[in-house]
Amino acid sequence: MNLRPYQQQARESIQAQWESGVRRTLLVLPTGCGKTIVFSKVIEDRVRLGERLLVLAHRGELLEQAADKLEKSTGLKCATEKAEQTSIGSWFRVVVGSIQTLMRPKRLEQFAPDHFDAIIIDEAHHCISDSYQRVLQYFSGAKVLGVTATPDRGDMRNLGSYFESLAFEYTLPKAIKEGYLSPIKAMTIPLQLDLSAVRQQSGDFSAGDLGTALDPYLESIAAEMWKVAKGRKIVVFLPLVKTSQKFTRILNEIGFRAAEVNGESQDRAEILEDFENDKYNVLCNSMLLTEGWDCPSVDCVVVLRPTKVRSLYSQMVGRGTRLFPGKTELLLLDFLWHTERHELCHPAHLIAESEEIAQAMTKQIEEAGVPLDLEAVEKQAMDDVVAQREEALAKQLAEMKRRKRALVDPLQFEMSIQAEDLANYVPAFGWEMAPPSEKQIKTLEKLGIFPDEIDNAGKATKLLERLDKRRAEGLTTPKQIRFLEGKGFEHVGTWSFETAKNLIDRIAANGWRVPEGIDPKGYRPV
Repeated sequence: MNLRPYQQQARESIQAQWESGVRRTLLVLPTGCGKTIVFSKVIEDRVRLGERLLVLAHRGELLEQAADKLEKSTGLKCATEKAEQTSIGSWFRVVVGSIQTLMRPKRLEQFAPDHFDAIIIDEAHHCISDSYQRVLQYFSGAKVLGVTATPDRGDMRNLGSYFESLAFEYTLPKAIKEGYLSPIKAMTIPLQLDLSAVRQQSGDFSAGDLGTALDPYLESIAAEMWKVAKGRKIVVFLPLVKTSQKFTRILNEIGFRAAEVNGESQDRAEILEDFENDKYNVLCNSMLLTEGWDCPSVDCVVVLRPTKVRSLYSQMVGRGTRLFPGKTELLLLDFLWHTERHELCHPAHLIAESEEIAQAMTKQIEEAGVPLDLEAVEKQAMDDVVAQREEALAKQLAEMKRRKRALVDPLQFEMSIQAEDLANYVPAFGWEMAPPSEKQIKTLEKLGIFPDEIDNAGKATKLLERLDKRRAEGLTTPKQIRFLEGKGFEHVGTWSFETAKNLIDRIAANGWRVPEGIDPKGYRPV
């Protein structure tokens, strides 16, 4: 099987992390980008080295999917450790194991602690739980790869308490741009849904309270769905089975062909097949279909299970991001959820690099009243946020002039080189959160960056890497940026070193004044 370029890059990056001595590393791929294929190829590489591997997951469907993809993509068969099925005595070098089974001490202790050389955790955002940690601590000598579709740094920060590094990340916008996933259009339905009385439970909204809060709005929601999505193939996520069943009845009454599936459905496989074959055009579920189920023809997702958990939101939306012949985009319907805190996931959180940008995007989508392409909205929001930052920077620079600081403020440097990734950086792993080292501070000062504004080692590392890369590419130095932008030139960070040097030489020859005929504001290097 030929891997896509990003999949091959991910495979190589994971191996490089392990070979360099990092024991616990992460792979982040959006839903639909072939994470199972990637870790199957990683497994194949390690089996060739004579290693034994364990694939851990929390649901039977995920284990079956992993075993199936592993055999299809590599030819490797595996043993199963789940309920009455056991891998003890098997000669297979790969085991797929249920966490619910392996967490039991009697089952775990049948293995030697050094039995597995490496462990793959599918849907790694679950691995912080006690059950996973019990198994991982038992096999503490094994290398670990966590695989997740987590789209934001809030979840990554939690994972950073266990994992040491991020081996590879492929973002949703990149996957859409490169044609591997469907574009997403988001639309806010103008219904005010009040969640202010809903309690918190285990870090998210209580499902029971959500069902009660949602109940009075179900008919209005169905009517709005009929207006904007009646011709689409829709998956609806709801908080409770009874709410899901009630909403299915309402949808059928107004003309949809709706079906409902839940954990107790005897005919679940038949309903899913009928939905895939277009007997139904709406499928309602109470969080059953977030993982391990794919239907690429889905072109509308309705999230009626509001959540604060990015990984859960991403999984729900991921049911509609796969490509399918004739499908032009995924329509994602959002609502005017009224909460007391601004912690709720919205479509913007799928691609926004910071909460600041997500809030600007959400405002745009809410005010539009029509479906908007998420990438276009993000670009506009980023432009708006950058304009606000530039305004704040102008005030900061005026203050700096008064203080006659000799070094470049990190924000000025980031804005000048137009580095959104640096401006929006949030530390995820433990080492990143530590203060910058003495060596980092001295090196930044030497290279012309004022280090007092950098409060963690992760940001210092990123800045030093960027400075090193810019030097290799022959781009402007921080000192050139500070001098020329101090004279009124803009975005000097995008210029070449030689261009800046020549202009500084001309200014120096002119008594350190900008030569006549040059307008700093409008100046663009040829």
